[in-house]
Amino acid sequence: MLVSLTVGKVDAGVAVLLTEDKRLIEFPSILLPPDIHSGSIVDVTVAQNLNAEAASAKAFQTLQTSILSEFGYAEPTTPVLKCRNATQTSVVLEWDPIELATADLRSLTLYRKGNKAGTIPKPFENTSTKISGLAVDTEYDFQLILRTSAGTYTSEKLVVRTHKMTDLSGITVTPGIMPAPLRDSLEGTIERMGAKLNESVRIDTTHFVCTEGHGEDWERAMEMNVPVVVPDWVKGCEREGRIVGVRGYYLNADPKLRQVGPGAGLQRNESQQSEMPMRSRQESRQELPSNAGTPRTEITPATPEKTQQERRPEVADDEDEEDEVSSKRQAEQEDEARSSKDDERHRGEEDMSGGDSQGDSEEEDNVRSRADGSAVGSNASDEGDLGQQLKSPTAKHIPGTEEEPGGAAEEGNFDEVKL
Repeated sequence: MLVSLTVGKVDAGVAVLLTEDKRLIEFPSILLPPDIHSGSIVDVTVAQNLNAEAASAKAFQTLQTSILSEFGYAEPTTPVLKCRNATQTSVVLEWDPIELATADLRSLTLYRKGNKAGTIPKPFENTSTKISGLAVDTEYDFQLILRTSAGTYTSEKLVVRTHKMTDLSGITVTPGIMPAPLRDSLEGTIERMGAKLNESVRIDTTHFVCTEGHGEDWERAMEMNVPVVVPDWVKGCEREGRIVGVRGYYLNADPKLRQVGPGAGLQRNESQQSEMPMRSRQESRQELPSNAGTPRTEITPATPEKTQQERRPEVADDEDEEDEVSSKRQAEQEDEARSSKDDERHRGEEDMSGGDSQGDSEEEDNVRSRADGSAVGSNASDEGDLGQQLKSPTAKHIPGTEEEPGGAAEEGNFDEVKL
C-alpha cells in the first residue's frame, strides 16, 4: 500500500507529515531521506509482516507456558495438625513440614479454643510444639493457621482431651544410667502400665529415669526441664494406679518422702494415727461400733458455744463494768438498810429505858414553841425545878437518868445526883 504524505515540519528527531485530509502524523525523521524539507512529498509503502508476527506469537506462548508450569500448578499446602502425646496437664502437637511452593511465608500460628496460643518460631525447622499448664481431664481444640503471600491456609480443628490421674498411658520415659537388672525391671513396669519408652530425650518425654546424674541425655533433660527421677517413681505409679508426685523421687530427694509399699496412702494415715495420744486413740476405739459394716446412725454432740467474752470482747467489758456498778449500788443499799436497822434498835432501847426523859423532851419542845424569845429563861426555870426535885428526900433515883439526852441544863445536874 502506497501513501503520499506532505512534510510540514522537520525537527532533529520527529517530522510532521500531513495527509490529504489534513491529518497530522508524527514520523521519525531518521527514516526520511536526508535532503527533504518543508513542503516535500514523500511516498510511504505500508505492508504486514506475517512471518515476524508468527515468530513473535510463538515466543510469547512459550513464555506463558513456562510461567504457568512454574507458578500456576504448585501452591502452599494446608498444614495437617496431629497429636503426638497427651498427659494430665500437657499436650504435644506435631505437623508435616510446610510447603510454600513459590509463595513467601508470613507466619505460622497456633490457636487454642479460637484464641491465639502463640506463633511457631522457625517454622521451617520446628514441626512440633508442647502446650503445658492444661487442666486434668479437660477437652481442648487446636488449629494451625499458615499465612503466605499466596493466601491463608487453615488446618482442621484437632480435639484433644487430657488424661485422668488414673490414666498412665501418657507417661513417656527416657532411661538414663542405671544398673542393667534395674533397667530390665523398669521396662517391664512401663509395659504393664501401658506407658511409652523413648531411648532419647524428645519433646514428648515426660520423665527422665536414672540413678546417676550425668551423661548426654541427662544434660539434655536438664536443659528441657524434664523431671529427673529414680526408678522408684515408676514403681510407685504402678503401685498406686495413678500419677504420684515427683517431689520425693528426685535424685537428691529424701527417701523418707517416697511412697514405698502397697497402699502407701493407707500407711500414711496409719502413721498419722499412731502419732495420736493414747487417750484419744482409746476414745476413738470405744466410739467405733461393733457392727461397722452395717448402716448405723450416729449422733454428733453439739459444738460447745463460745463464751460471751470470746464472741464479743467489747460487749463483755461493758457488762463487767455494769456488774461492778450494780454490785457497788447493792452494797450501798445494804449499808443503808443496816444503818436504818441500827437506828431503829437504838430508838427502841431509849424508849424502854428513858420514858420520862421523852416526856421532858416533849415538854421542852412545847415550852420552846410557846416562848416568844425567852427560850433561855424558860430552860433555866426548868433546870431549877428539876434540881429541887432531885434534892428532895422523896425523890427517887430513876435508872438510866445519866443517859437521858436532856440538853445542856440536864448535863449540869448530873453532879448533884451523884452527890
